[in-house]
Amino acid sequence: MSETIAAPDVTLPPTQAELPYDDGIPMESQRHKMQMDLLIDTFVTWLAEREDGYASGNMFVYFSLAQLKNQDFRGPDFFAVLGVPKVERRSWVVWEEGKGPDVVIELLSPKTAATDKNEKKLIYQNQMRVSDYFWFDPFNPDDWAGFSLEHGIYQPITPNAENQLVSQAVGLALLRWQGSYKGVDTTWLRWATLTGELLPTAEEKERQKADEAQQQAQQAQQRAERAESQLQQTAKNLLQSGMTVEQVANITGLSNSEIAALDI
Repeated sequence: MSETIAAPDVTLPPTQAELPYDDGIPMESQRHKMQMDLLIDTFVTWLAEREDGYASGNMFVYFSLAQLKNQDFRGPDFFAVLGVPKVERRSWVVWEEGKGPDVVIELLSPKTAATDKNEKKLIYQNQMRVSDYFWFDPFNPDDWAGFSLEHGIYQPITPNAENQLVSQAVGLALLRWQGSYKGVDTTWLRWATLTGELLPTAEEKERQKADEAQQQAQQAQQRAERAESQLQQTAKNLLQSGMTVEQVANITGLSNSEIAALDI
């Protein structure tokens, strides 16, 4: 008589569909929300040229099952991951994705600064193993810093000659930019290429395309006007050489009336 062996009782870790993805806590201020949007928008625009990658902010990042019991800190204000599919997520679940964020940015406030600079920094270093970690205070732009994970320990990132903090993990730089974003003129933290070119927002990119199209149209019009002027000069020279209007029209393609209107 055969004996039925019961299947082992295996508890699978929860998926992103089963995990909480909203803690109901708003951003610290409108400036913080706008700064987060600026970082995400420009990075996503850069990702549009790639086949991989993900960026988001104020979203839970689940890196251990123990964290489900603690629930002791919110998700990063900004994080980005390369080498992953471009799909929507409710939250970032490391055991589903196979990796954690490559870069994290926290936006400081009087309430969060101590936690961001100490507790969270240690979590990103020791538990999440985030390659590059940065912080920035939207109301005090001088309070910014970056750290790169070397042999398991965060080492300060020294600003380069252009006063940029470079993230080797994503091959981009962060810089402080004085300008207007969504009607607010202040110093913003922005992504840039390693040559210092700002990553544009989607709106800025569309404006650039429109400006380039207008410039190309103007250049085409100028070329057409120069060609027309040269053709008219050729027609004048031919008339002055003794050719008839009909002969000049056959050579230049201008109409008889156009040739007759020339000031000779």
